[in-house]
Amino acid sequence: MAADAFGALAHPVRRRILELLRDEPGLGASEIAARFPDISRPAVSRHLAVLRRARMVHSRAQGREQRYAVDTAPVTEIYRTFLQAFLPVADRSLLNLKRVVEEKPG
Repeated sequence: MAADAFGALAHPVRRRILELLRDEPGLGASEIAARFPDISRPAVSRHLAVLRRARMVHSRAQGREQRYAVDTAPVTEIYRTFLQAFLPVADRSLLNLKRVVEEKPG
């Protein structure tokens, strides 16, 4: 599951779609496509399909259209199994940066 999610997150358009749905859950494919004027609607549909396969979004039927929302489980899984392991490294880097900045004469 994490590999699919990483692959889905690799493309900037899919990341922007996720951000859009995070802020405005329940948008339809045409509403999402309208936010990407430089990309064809079929291309947006393909990006949505990748996100659905990765289980990063889910859809529900409303009339003739599908409404999309973010599913946070894959992102939570990535954080729990991968990113969280790098927090100590980031903390050390910040501590080192703090030390360097504080040691410099003003």
